[in-house]
Amino acid sequence: MSSPVFIGDEVSAAAYRLAGMRTRTPPQAEVVSTLHWARAEAPLVLISAEYAALLPKRDLNQALAGLSPPVLVVGDVRGRHPAPDLAARMRRQLGVEAT
Repeated sequence: MSSPVFIGDEVSAAAYRLAGMRTRTPPQAEVVSTLHWARAEAPLVLISAEYAALLPKRDLNQALAGLSPPVLVVGDVRGRHPAPDLAARMRRQLGVEAT
């Protein structure tokens, strides 16, 4: 079985690599193709919030909505780009919280 993939900055990638993940730090022009590659190759894809912001909304939403492999947006180790608040997003989608 192949290893999970992390897509993000070099510092965060070093930590994920130590945990046994394959990592990619693509230039901005290659983020979309790297995500497509990772989704085809890995059982799990983690992408930093910084790199997720570089993706077109359609590609990001499609990746997050897919069931296989799971794709998660994570914060970076420096705390410059926090992960999205999934609980708040769910409350807004359910109509329990104002947008």
